[in-house]
Amino acid sequence: MDFSVKKLATGAGLLFSRAVQFTGEKLGQAEKTELDAHDENLMIRADCTKNWTEKIYRQAVVLLQPNPSARIEEFLYEKLDKKVPSRDTNGELLGQYMQDAAREFGPDTPYGGSLIKVGECERRLGATEREFLHTSAISFLTPLRNFLEGDWRTITKERRLLENLRLDLDAAKARLKKAKAAEARAACEGDVAPDFQETRPRNYVLSASASALWSEEVEKIELELRVAQTEFDRQAEVTRLLLEGISGTHVNHLRCLHEFVEAQATYYKQCHIHMQELQKELERLPNAFPLNSTGCVASADMTSEGLNSAVEMETLKIEEVQAPAAGTRTAKVLYDYDAVDSSELSLIADEIITVYTIPGMDCDWLVGEKGDQKGKVPITYLELLS
Repeated sequence: MDFSVKKLATGAGLLFSRAVQFTGEKLGQAEKTELDAHDENLMIRADCTKNWTEKIYRQAVVLLQPNPSARIEEFLYEKLDKKVPSRDTNGELLGQYMQDAAREFGPDTPYGGSLIKVGECERRLGATEREFLHTSAISFLTPLRNFLEGDWRTITKERRLLENLRLDLDAAKARLKKAKAAEARAACEGDVAPDFQETRPRNYVLSASASALWSEEVEKIELELRVAQTEFDRQAEVTRLLLEGISGTHVNHLRCLHEFVEAQATYYKQCHIHMQELQKELERLPNAFPLNSTGCVASADMTSEGLNSAVEMETLKIEEVQAPAAGTRTAKVLYDYDAVDSSELSLIADEIITVYTIPGMDCDWLVGEKGDQKGKVPITYLELLS
């Protein structure tokens, strides 16, 4: 019990001494031991690494899981050390709804048959997304989180200890400075009972001259100063080694970044393959509206294969375009649209026009006709009727 009380009292005295030293530094009334420029630069670099890693990690989590409720649920399961229950992705849910709707409408109808095909594709896209999320969590999110929750906490703990030891060192320097000043005064003024409250809260039996007692006090404080300096230097070395390890952290995060990019590339490539297959399946369905997949597929294929040569295409001349014998549809204009050039057709909301597609056109455009006028129209401004 006595030991605990003494230990508690010693700790309280140490905290008080640090608080006094810290306050004096903030008020400009106490000297402060500065770290060398190398250590300061290491700390600045470490803080920068931590701040940006935290921002990148949080935004990556939002990117991979946009649903806040799902993120909170996953966080709670993780803190409870329980496995997160498996849930369908949005693509899988959409695909399931489409297939259920197709069964209600009739799978033999054009709309029902298309819903089945698109639903199957959406479910495949959802499964691909699930794999991408799993891979990204392991190869990218986990290393970043391990740094923030593991390495950085260790660095923070050692830096806090270094700061406490620096306060102890500077407090010892301040006590030594006061003791030497008091010793000099005692030597000049004669035997005067020393006030040790200026240097240490201890009780001494005044059995010698004031000068001798101050000399003894100075020796004790010098010993404490040497011990404090040794502990500070040792902790500074430990902290320096941890901070220099930030370079290794950058190397590790760079590898994780490359793996994340590779996972994204694989994901988008698989999605593109699924959509190509879906377009082909829809084109084979009876009574299906012809899809302009040629230009989009060719463009995507050239990109994925990494071709560097430019492809030159002849400018489409609208006046030479002829409506196909089959495949024309009527469409209702949803919004007003002003033609940008002579190849486009201006539109007025609610009017009905005839539209069709031709090989080589952009996927987002159709050829529109109203009366004797003809031109390209954006498909997003239309509602296809038949």
